[in-house]
Amino acid sequence: MPYTDDETVEPSTLGIVRFTLSGVVLLPLVVYLSVCSRLSAAARVRRLAALRLVGLSRKGVRRVNAAETVAAAFLGTVIGLCIYALANEVICRIGLPGFRWYPADGALSLSTVLICLLGCPALAWFAGAAGARKAISNPLAVRRTAVEKPLSKWGLLPLLPGLGIVAGYCVAGATGHEPKSTSLSSILMPLAIVLVGIGLVLSLPIISRSLARAVALGSRSLPLSLAMRRNEVEPGGALRVATGLVLLVYAASLAQGVLIELDQVSKRNAPVQSYNLPLRGVSDEKRRAFERVSGVKGHFIKMDSYWDHDSEGWPKILHAVIADCDQLRNMVPTVTGCVERRFARLVSDDQIYDEDSRPGAVFPFLLQGDGKERCFQLRVPERALKYPDKAGEALVDSGDVLIPPSALPKSFRPKSATLVLLSSSAPDVVRSVLDGIGGVDPTIEVETPGVVVTALQQITVVKTILGMGMVLGLIIGVAAYLVAATDRAVERRPQVTALSLLGARPRTLRAVQVAQVVLPLAVGLMLAVAVGKAAESSYLVTGGGEIFWDGAGLPLLLASAAGVVVVAALGSLPLIGRRIDPELIRRD
Repeated sequence: MPYTDDETVEPSTLGIVRFTLSGVVLLPLVVYLSVCSRLSAAARVRRLAALRLVGLSRKGVRRVNAAETVAAAFLGTVIGLCIYALANEVICRIGLPGFRWYPADGALSLSTVLICLLGCPALAWFAGAAGARKAISNPLAVRRTAVEKPLSKWGLLPLLPGLGIVAGYCVAGATGHEPKSTSLSSILMPLAIVLVGIGLVLSLPIISRSLARAVALGSRSLPLSLAMRRNEVEPGGALRVATGLVLLVYAASLAQGVLIELDQVSKRNAPVQSYNLPLRGVSDEKRRAFERVSGVKGHFIKMDSYWDHDSEGWPKILHAVIADCDQLRNMVPTVTGCVERRFARLVSDDQIYDEDSRPGAVFPFLLQGDGKERCFQLRVPERALKYPDKAGEALVDSGDVLIPPSALPKSFRPKSATLVLLSSSAPDVVRSVLDGIGGVDPTIEVETPGVVVTALQQITVVKTILGMGMVLGLIIGVAAYLVAATDRAVERRPQVTALSLLGARPRTLRAVQVAQVVLPLAVGLMLAVAVGKAAESSYLVTGGGEIFWDGAGLPLLLASAAGVVVVAALGSLPLIGRRIDPELIRRD
């Protein structure tokens, strides 16, 4: 068989990962591509309009524009494919936390290479054609910098139904009426997330323009008034500069929701996790090595009495645990009255008592040591140790007999028994203990009650993939901001030069530039945080978990938003130069 039937990640979980990565990576990528298609858009569109005015036909202008964009896109595609191939060879050898693959698994197929080499230039051609449409149809308006048409209120349309669905689920979760059926939620929830994301993009220029008008009317500061008037006249600039980072914060909230849901799936309610290892064929040295594994905080041995498999009737078996008082308290914290080196019955009123464990009954246990076998006769003691177990967290059953380790004959051990290791139930500790057990004996069979090891591995892989997606989204979002800020600086050079010739100081111009970028960006980020947390809560409500409101992730998002605003402000300062170049405002 060339492939195994075991899947690293289940299809249902993989669908959630794909959808989340689409929001974390693809949304910022779409914004980045759209911003790149408008790089130095003003100068390029004016140059295409000039070609149209000097007599070049519509088809000729389209050909010139297509040649520029397609050539640049094809070169960028080739460079990107080469970088990916190199990164795949390097990263697969280093590995990611809980996730490794062979170089051939991540190698690009011929069909993928062809799709990239043909699709990227085609996409660039369509984007370039859309950007040059105004220069071809109305070149005079481009050359004379005609005033933009007022924004339509229809841009708010996708945001309203998306917020309606999100608010409905949040109210249902707050009132205790969370949906039980997932069929309708599996359609409405992705639809709401997509509508809210699109609505954020389309509503940001409208909100920026309304806010700029209100601030300009009430402001007495010259830099703030100039900045707000510019944003009012050209709200599309705010869209290009702020959209990538706004969508990144919105997608980060959704990724936090997915991680919370995964934690709920993998997290156990019990404070202690047990690991059952059969001791048949395990030497004493290896057993002690298991007990010393990092993360293990307790251990004991469970064994059953011997019974003849050829006998008729239902066998009577006594279950026993070999442990001292400290080990007993690790597995049953609520037990009291334990005395060292004394036999006792473990009894709980919260469990069904084993009727075979009657005081005075005798059961044989097989021991082995020094190449010999020995039968150890155990009489069930009268003495009982009571322990409450209302939460069902005890690792013993009512009726089990406690055997002190010193009661066993020297150099003898149970012939057939189970070593039980104890650790914290935290997923990281569980993975560490399992890795330690595998380091001692990779072939031993381990049972982990309450934890599915394959599911734990899947969650580790999913978290790694989401973490990489968030890093890529951050890189793409920052790159989109840098490109958009550079593009805006190029378009603003004639206006900045004109203001400088009129006597505006560089400090005033820098304050204007910072206000133009920071205000719409801050408003967009606050809107993204609020809407993103609401979308995250609605996703958690539909997920069926116990946690609906993530207050722990809010400080991180707010700190990230504040950091983005500071970086945007600092990045706007160098865009105003000290030298005045009148050539920038000459009439062509």
